[in-house]
Amino acid sequence: MNPLRRSGNGIAMAKRPAESKARPEVGKRVAFDRATWMALDLYSRDSMKTFQELADEAFADLLEKHGRPVDLKDALRRSARTIGANDNPTRRKR
Repeated sequence: MNPLRRSGNGIAMAKRPAESKARPEVGKRVAFDRATWMALDLYSRDSMKTFQELADEAFADLLEKHGRPVDLKDALRRSARTIGANDNPTRRKR
């Protein structure tokens, strides 16, 4: 398979790799100071978790702390009404 293609004017251009829809992850680089990285690395070894698993858990906890949905199921659950549109709430008697 040849990764180069010829354009109309004869110039060879590299093909852009096709974006895969099988990988829904988004990547970001994060910088840590050495002490923090060593503590995270030690904790990941002690808990037998990968760095990705630790990051997923930490960000899920952060979103929960601030009342944000973590996934689609959580978002739908939060958006459901507590009182239906046709239900009348009980009135307080004076």
